[in-house]
Amino acid sequence: MAQPPVPLKDMKLMDVKLGQLPTWLAMRDYTPGGIVGALRRGYDRYYNKYINVKKGGLGGISMLLAGYVVISYIWSYSHLKHDRHRKYH
Repeated sequence: MAQPPVPLKDMKLMDVKLGQLPTWLAMRDYTPGGIVGALRRGYDRYYNKYINVKKGGLGGISMLLAGYVVISYIWSYSHLKHDRHRKYH
């Protein structure tokens, strides 16, 4: 027996077709509580997948560290851009 179709609001982003994307984005909750809830779900998903495991490795921590390095580079890029062309004397 076939399963009933999942409503567009309950679909994951990877399951949404390209033509349905604007409608799917319009159905998201953009209130401060909705954004905090989305960030919390993302953190919980990351924590349970990479940190809270029986046989943990360096994968989760190294991804977190790599993300920190990339974000700090983006934040300081405007300062680094001006230092590029200075003469050393």
